[in-house]
Amino acid sequence: MLLIVIFCFFLIISKVFYIQVIEYDKLNEYANNLWSRNLPIEADRGKITTSDGTVIADNLTTVSLVFIPNQIDKDKKEEIAKEIAEILKCDVEAIREHIFKSSSIERVHPEGRRLNYEQADAIDNLHYEGVYLVKESKRIYPYEELLCHVLGYVGIDNQGLSGLELQYDNYLTGAAGSIQYYSDAKGQRLQMSENYVEPTNGIDVELTINYNIQTAMERELDNAMEKYNADGAWAIAMDPNTGEILGMSSRPGFDPNHYQDYSIEEINRNLAIWASYEPGSTFKIVTLSAALEEGVVDLEKDTFYDGGSVTVDGARIKCWKHGGHGQQTFLQVVQNSCNLLVNTGTHLSL
Repeated sequence: MLLIVIFCFFLIISKVFYIQVIEYDKLNEYANNLWSRNLPIEADRGKITTSDGTVIADNLTTVSLVFIPNQIDKDKKEEIAKEIAEILKCDVEAIREHIFKSSSIERVHPEGRRLNYEQADAIDNLHYEGVYLVKESKRIYPYEELLCHVLGYVGIDNQGLSGLELQYDNYLTGAAGSIQYYSDAKGQRLQMSENYVEPTNGIDVELTINYNIQTAMERELDNAMEKYNADGAWAIAMDPNTGEILGMSSRPGFDPNHYQDYSIEEINRNLAIWASYEPGSTFKIVTLSAALEEGVVDLEKDTFYDGGSVTVDGARIKCWKHGGHGQQTFLQVVQNSCNLLVNTGTHLSL
């Protein structure tokens, strides 16, 4: 009997040791989750700057409305719903749905998101238990349409939806913080000190874009659109020594601050890299330059007969001039912009 008692006692001690030492951190976290609540604090999104330090994608601090339904006086819920709906100028039923919901924390979305200062002050002056205003960060583009297709835009939750905002979303997005408080089983707030977890802001991204070049490009594209009543226009400026893009823009443009006011075609088509466009006769210079570089032609001595068409890989290519240009030197081929010789390269060895 003594051995049995000692063995049982040993088992109890072992279990207590396992719970108090080995499993302490895990069980303590579980316990805290049962009686702790977090009011989220959104981190600032990383800024986007040009190569000279100009901030072209910034953040504006705003606040959003959050309810803790269990902390709101049951007898005042109807009154609170009406007052807040009046401040937010929205349907009272939308607010009532959040207040009477049986959840630990209720974010009022979308009516209570990104509130202006007047609305925030009005709600704060109500001094109701269970009604909180928490910090949020709103993405703003101070130069509006500048580099709009390249930058892209973000959604209501500051998530990247297109352009660089989407491409580098993992870097630009920070880690949210919180104000942690404690409540009992009924959700009533306990008189205990709060824990503040500071948010970690996203990483700033510096572009190769040169602000002066970009603004000049945007201005000239606007002038061209107005002068020629064009359907579209685009331009790219690149440093040929490094391949860095110094400027990129396309029209029609849009304001990323209000991207909802534009069509999908306007906000999602960066024509500078999206549209395909035949180089046409401008590429003839490239073909002839290669021939001159390799020394396979003499512009004044070598000749070519343009009969009006030639067949390449089963496809018939015609010259822009009906019947062709006849016998001509290679210099005349360039002057006449002959399609057959310079585009196909079939007789460059003559």
